[in-house]
Amino acid sequence: MDNPANLRYTASHEWLRPEADGSATVGITFHAQDALGELVYVELPEVGRQLAQGESCVVVESTKAASDVYAPVAGEVLEVNPALAEAPQTVNESPFDKGWLFRMRPSEPAQIDALLDAAAYAAGPGAG
Repeated sequence: MDNPANLRYTASHEWLRPEADGSATVGITFHAQDALGELVYVELPEVGRQLAQGESCVVVESTKAASDVYAPVAGEVLEVNPALAEAPQTVNESPFDKGWLFRMRPSEPAQIDALLDAAAYAAGPGAG
């Protein structure tokens, strides 16, 4: 699956989509969910939580392992994806759309510019 060009990526396989209102939507990449296998549980952050860039903020559990998901940028959690409580496999089925994890308000928007673009992610961490 191609990595959408409108997203930014981290070396640890998170994606971030800047939104028109200044917020950002965060999820994990196709590569990440594929490596994990079918997700059976997702532990999401509390709304209002302040995150530091690189801080562990989500735990995804699959039939293979549990894995941390890290905040791609610093900011406040605005919303979590309610569908994942009942259907964590949505992340597997639609990692870049319906399987988003949380929305946040970046406190340092310049951090977004330092994330990988789709080509850099595909050539590096997402190449596997």
